Amino acid sequence: MIDIKKIGLLDAQPGRCAMIAGPCSAESETQVLDCARSLASLGVKVFRAGVWKPRTRPGNFEGSGLQALQWLQSVKSETGMAVTTEVANARHVEDALKSGIDMVWIGARTTTSPFAVQEIADALRGTDVPVLVKNPINAELELWIGAFERLAGAGVTHLAAIHRGFSSYGERIYRYSPQWQIPIELRRRIPGLPILCDPSHMSGRRDLVAPLSQMALDMKADGLFIEVHPDPEHALSDKKQQLTPTEFQELAGKLIRHREPKQADLKFMKPYREQLEEIDLKLIHDLAERFRITGSIGDYKNLHNLAILQPDRYNTISEILVSEGSRHGLDENFIRLLFETIHAESIRCQIENKHTK
Repeated sequence: MIDIKKIGLLDAQPGRCAMIAGPCSAESETQVLDCARSLASLGVKVFRAGVWKPRTRPGNFEGSGLQALQWLQSVKSETGMAVTTEVANARHVEDALKSGIDMVWIGARTTTSPFAVQEIADALRGTDVPVLVKNPINAELELWIGAFERLAGAGVTHLAAIHRGFSSYGERIYRYSPQWQIPIELRRRIPGLPILCDPSHMSGRRDLVAPLSQMALDMKADGLFIEVHPDPEHALSDKKQQLTPTEFQELAGKLIRHREPKQADLKFMKPYREQLEEIDLKLIHDLAERFRITGSIGDYKNLHNLAILQPDRYNTISEILVSEGSRHGLDENFIRLLFETIHAESIRCQIENKHTK
């Protein structure tokens, strides 16, 4: 069990959510201070800005480095806001702490590397600086949990997660797929861990930041981590996803923070929940019966030297199931994913049975 302690900087007023906002990158002292002043006037308590920017390809703006830490010091002294920046190695941690950074975050690319996370954890040993950990680029929950375990192993207890979405191949609405089921499972696996959402990176487009922010709150996110720039069109990185301070103010004013259910709510939902429990139990029984049948088919394939995978059969039945699901108003991608998972488990069981008999 990971010991999670409260991060005071993430406290929010009743009915509100925690807000961390600021530009993707600290580009100049003027840009940083202009943005910070605007956000401070809107009540934002924590200012974010990237000082070192890991970029996919060389030649792009990679941050202003050490001089930008001085600009964040100016933000603290002038506005009273706490400041946070991204760290990717031990040297970054050392420089950030020397400059009075109040909180650091570990980016998605860094979370992907256990070696890098361990280096950061070791550099933070003996400090009480809060650490926010973005999910790894790919949808690997264990890798995300492993990062928290490494930090906790170094004595870091003021921890929170940032859900910024996951890479996916092909056509998509969002820059990074939300895959809400992963932060939901993270919350179950690490009770008490605050989870913030980064709708800026998730969307990749400023027009999608607001709806994704509300979705995150609907999924009980504890706060938002949003990119705000005084002049997004001329930003040196990620200009398409950054809001202006005015757009941020409009977003914050429209967000709905949901209340906890009262006794009357629970009473109303009780019969529906009981029906769902019955259906879910039936699904478990039906799945067990399905895998019993596929086990018999697997035995036959083994006995008669047939390949376990029969792609033509799977493709045919998959299209039938997707069509039937659509007829009942079910999402096509959901049906495909559901039966891909069931089919993969059937194949796994047949392979294991073949090699254990």
